[in-house]
Amino acid sequence: MRRAERSAGILCHISALPGKYGIGSLKEARRFAVLLAKNGVKVWQILPLAQTGYGDSPYLSVSSHSGNPYFIDLDALGKRGLLARKEIKELRKRYRGAQKVDYAALYEERYATLRLAFSRFAFDDGDFRAFVNAGRFEDYALFMTAKTVYGGCFRDWEEGLRTHDAAALEALRTEHHEEYLFWQFLQYLFWGQWEEFREVCRSHGLKIVGDVPLYCAYDSADVWAHPELFNLDEELRPTGISAAPPDEYSQAGQLWGTPTYRWPAHEKENFAWWHARLGEALSVYDLVRIGHFRGLDHYYELPADSTTTEGGEWKEGPGKVLFKGLSGRDRIIAEDLGGSDDGVRDLLEKTGFPGMKVLLFAFDGAEDNANLPHNFADRCVVYTGTHDNDTVTGYLETLSAEEFYLFRSRVAAELEKMDVRVKLGAKGEGLPMAMIRLALASEAELAIFPIQDILRLPSASRMNCPGTTAGNWQFRLLRQPSAREMGRLKKWIKFYRR
Repeated sequence: MRRAERSAGILCHISALPGKYGIGSLKEARRFAVLLAKNGVKVWQILPLAQTGYGDSPYLSVSSHSGNPYFIDLDALGKRGLLARKEIKELRKRYRGAQKVDYAALYEERYATLRLAFSRFAFDDGDFRAFVNAGRFEDYALFMTAKTVYGGCFRDWEEGLRTHDAAALEALRTEHHEEYLFWQFLQYLFWGQWEEFREVCRSHGLKIVGDVPLYCAYDSADVWAHPELFNLDEELRPTGISAAPPDEYSQAGQLWGTPTYRWPAHEKENFAWWHARLGEALSVYDLVRIGHFRGLDHYYELPADSTTTEGGEWKEGPGKVLFKGLSGRDRIIAEDLGGSDDGVRDLLEKTGFPGMKVLLFAFDGAEDNANLPHNFADRCVVYTGTHDNDTVTGYLETLSAEEFYLFRSRVAAELEKMDVRVKLGAKGEGLPMAMIRLALASEAELAIFPIQDILRLPSASRMNCPGTTAGNWQFRLLRQPSAREMGRLKKWIKFYRR
């Protein structure tokens, strides 16, 4: 990311926006973009846009470059005559009062609703045909068609389909053409509405930060279409799976279970698959955050049958050569959290990508802690916390009396170093704002705050708890943030010239 003017941003996924249909949509995203811009926010960071799969995680998708059909604006489909007013009214009634995203309910309802809209769509429309013929979502549409028709994992399909044979794919496309067009239709709707959203952002000077996970889900169009690029055996089963050993995020580590990459095969094709993936992300977003960046230096691999993160082996990643010749490198952010070492720091320096700082990791008492604002260089992005952290308010509630006293005193010392004046309060009432102000006052090029920290929300509002598989990704705002709540942020953005 090139050196730019200092700015401030908000971290909030589209799924968390308030809406009438059980989950945030691109309609609410347009409104939220205008709200952010009016309050001096120049950057909005979201999680991966991809269609969620097992575990409802946006980081485990059936296709890493798909758009999530749940985000399609249903009111817009009503205006196009694809959904009737009565049908829309019934859907609103169904989700009235929903406090969290209910993915099980969405899975049962939303695809049925979208199929109804598709049944009324003239799919010989010229624009739609051009979209399909462009081939951008060919593997996705074929994969989802096979999933619908045959079920199971791709490795269990009949031989030709299992191995992505051209003749078998043509037979699938022909014999189940309407099903194939349905999945194309979903992407056609999503990306058309995404472009409308992006135009709103551009007109208000708001930049979008997108997220590219390092790994792909095993049972995905990505792995199915390019098995030679992943560590799989002759039966297309993973021989090694991804994980992270214990770190600040999880004392037990994180067992992701996705197949690791066959890096020599990527290097042999000059990283064409990776360049295409990153190139597409850079065309969709203004800035791109690469998740688990340290895995490009060295990655932690487990045997495929592992049930814990113990017994893994560190292996060498591709390093800086992966980015050779990639256009748009100046718009990349590296998520370098978790066990940073000399190799990761060297890779950051060689690529020139700004890394990340997290204030919830800053106050352990070590004066040289890299997450302390007085230690920042300008080439970094600072967060109070990320989607994998507890909220600031929630974190404070987990501390014992002694831990709270130490944390409060360390924040007070940093405020003094940074010449930031905030009344912390005897019970720490001012600590969430102190964290925000420290980030804004720092030398970081970009300061980003989860919307939960702006609204001082408790632990129940956290987005994800690493190492767990239930109850994640469900957080929702029940209303748009008020003018007063956003006004505080606007005041300090202006004060710190961001």
